[in-house]
Amino acid sequence: MKKKYSTLPESMKDMEMYGFHWMEFVVSVPSPLYIITSYKSNGQSNACMQSWTTFTGGKNGFFAIVSAVSKYGHLYQTLHGTGEAVINFMSADLYDQCMSTCRNNGFDTDEIKTAGLTAVKAEMVNAPLIDECFMNLECRFKWEKEIAEGDDYVLVCLEIVNVHIDERHMDENDLGRTGETGILYNIHHPINPESFKGTAHDYVGAVKKIRDYNEY
Repeated sequence: MKKKYSTLPESMKDMEMYGFHWMEFVVSVPSPLYIITSYKSNGQSNACMQSWTTFTGGKNGFFAIVSAVSKYGHLYQTLHGTGEAVINFMSADLYDQCMSTCRNNGFDTDEIKTAGLTAVKAEMVNAPLIDECFMNLECRFKWEKEIAEGDDYVLVCLEIVNVHIDERHMDENDLGRTGETGILYNIHHPINPESFKGTAHDYVGAVKKIRDYNEY
């Protein structure tokens, strides 16, 4: 039997949701986790942990659709200032260092260096990439749109113009881009609205390979 939810469940009314919509915790759809880097107007490196993104491509290019960029954050300001950024995918062993940028994100701070990571200037865009991250996507800003009128967050489209991938991660029989040594995913705490008690939090996970499509 399927349960249906169109209004906030009673068990979640006192739950701290950190600005997210309650449905996110009910459906718990994973999204790739990465750190996006750019230059602030003072030349210091900006680094922003980000998720809620999908990647799509066609005859007109390859794009990242970033669905939650705060109008009041450094990322939004730098995208309007330079129009360029780098999406960096970290492996699990770098997660804590990358997360530390959330605590050390002052305007005068070099957020990459302070995290103990290495900034390298990108080749095709005016932005730094994180050398330790196994995959870096150089991006150019295309457009933005409010998902809902007057919201604090905007939907942003970035065109990916250059890709760097570590050789060992290129090989899916070695470290690969998927699995426990590959791309990480942000997962909102899966809430059971029928019996929830406590505080919500997020998980960091990785995909598990189940089957090759060629088996069908």
